[in-house]
Amino acid sequence: MAYVIALPCVDVKDKACVEECPVDCIYEGNRTLYINPEECVDCGACEPVCPTQAIFYEDDLPSEWSQFAAINAEFFADLGSPGGAAALGPIDRDHPFVAALPPQGE
Repeated sequence: MAYVIALPCVDVKDKACVEECPVDCIYEGNRTLYINPEECVDCGACEPVCPTQAIFYEDDLPSEWSQFAAINAEFFADLGSPGGAAALGPIDRDHPFVAALPPQGE
């Protein structure tokens, strides 16, 4: 299990969670942030600092956002486990589901 970033992060990307993550497993896509489930150590440091309440432990993910567990994992299908978001920097893409979403918060 891992923490998951869901819909409220799309088009916000506050990044308070990135600063709080002790293992640097939160990566930046074009429209949202993604938690690498292979690198997440389930510490929960990211969840309370998220201003949009977009981060959930996978078992606690609201049913309307359940697809985001797979979306976070699938984002890393080509990347694998790079071993840290800071060294990699922003990734110029999003999961196809996220990329197809209409603009959020407007």
